[in-house]
Amino acid sequence: MRDMLTINFDLLSKPFDPIFSMNKNEVQIYKKLVQGILRGYFWYMKIGIIKEYKNPPDKRVVFSPEKCVEIKKIFPQVEFLIESSNIRCFADSEYKLKGINVVSDLSSCDILIGVKEVPIDKLMHNKKYFFFSHTIKKQPYNKDLLKEILKRKIDLYDHETIVDKSDNRLIGFGYYAGVIGAYNGFRTYGLKKDLFNIPKAIDLKDRVEFDKTLKNINLPNIKILLSGKGRVGRGAMEVLDYLKIQQVSPKDFIDKNFNNPVYTNIDVLDYNYSNLIENSVSNFYNFPEKFESIFSKFSSVADIYFAGHYHNPKAPKLITLNDMKKNNFNIDVIADISCDIDGPIACTIRPSTINDPIYGFHKSNSIECDFLNPDAIAVMAVDNLPCELPRDSSEMFGKMFLKHVIPSFFNDDKDDILKNSQMTSNGQLTPRFKYLSDYVLNDYECFNCGQEIHKDDANICEDMCPDCLEGI
Repeated sequence: MRDMLTINFDLLSKPFDPIFSMNKNEVQIYKKLVQGILRGYFWYMKIGIIKEYKNPPDKRVVFSPEKCVEIKKIFPQVEFLIESSNIRCFADSEYKLKGINVVSDLSSCDILIGVKEVPIDKLMHNKKYFFFSHTIKKQPYNKDLLKEILKRKIDLYDHETIVDKSDNRLIGFGYYAGVIGAYNGFRTYGLKKDLFNIPKAIDLKDRVEFDKTLKNINLPNIKILLSGKGRVGRGAMEVLDYLKIQQVSPKDFIDKNFNNPVYTNIDVLDYNYSNLIENSVSNFYNFPEKFESIFSKFSSVADIYFAGHYHNPKAPKLITLNDMKKNNFNIDVIADISCDIDGPIACTIRPSTINDPIYGFHKSNSIECDFLNPDAIAVMAVDNLPCELPRDSSEMFGKMFLKHVIPSFFNDDKDDILKNSQMTSNGQLTPRFKYLSDYVLNDYECFNCGQEIHKDDANICEDMCPDCLEGI
């Protein structure tokens, strides 16, 4: 320490012009010293951009190099550190060209931001994290992740929980899920009907090439059904409108024939009905179990179905196994953009992948089959669609994060963006997410041997597993 201080004071005693004659080691020490002095007078926020470790690899990132530069211009207090990655859609060199530091260690950062779940072994204690944790619906496969986040006293802010005062989500990749889901739906239809064969979206350079490819398809006089009015629905609708496909009302879609391809965009009351309570949107969202599906009036005339809506598990199923066996079931292709397994669409039996995006479901036998089988519905159910245009979807996500989240770091969170999105704090669930208590606290460690045991098997008084109790 004494030697370091001596060197530092020696450096300070040098005039500024001769700094260029310093050796490399002296320059680094000088830089650190100046930074330390500046930090004493000015507050800096270090934001670390995490490398995506989840498999299959995800090329997306929250901030592109251009977005990092834009944020630093608006908020000079921000310093970005980019964790080096060989899979990210923006190369390390692109960040370096913009003067953004690329590093292998993010431990000095105040905030860490990623896209997908951070592996448990990569989590750092007592840090603030932003990423999609996929835990707010009590997903069993990520229970251990949330438990470890609590154990390590991490402050978790889930992208999915970033909402406004009316509980509307502010950021997400849904728009690009809709855009790419519609593209994949048309690609599936072209292959199923042997009409055209366009490249996979993942093989296209960017949105410009994507749009040029779309322009090359010729559709027959088919009816295209789209459900959902949110980001996903708007993304899919943009593709339909780009292709100049005529939009018609739900009633005309059912009742009329057309000499050109058409589509309709349906909302919940178009395909659900109640004889028990007033048919209103608020009643459907509050009491979905009191409604029944009338989706068959659409499935009997539609050729392609783009599913882009959120489905409440208590709401009626849209397409059942029995529905598909009926002679009037007309749909050949289902692009299940929402990809709800065991959800509203019975033929969505598993997610598909970017490399192998289509599978068939036999209408009569109710089993998976070749999608080219004449008795098969072709199902496209890729569950990570935005990854197929990673640069474009990352740019859009970063734009939303800058608009809705970054200002909250510097304005005392005046709109409660951070307060409402924070899931954990100091090892505890925040009040808004206390409903997850039974999800993360339904296991015990045996007091005697340390084995994890389910609460139903534990002796609550003794906190011991059955084996240890038996040995007493």
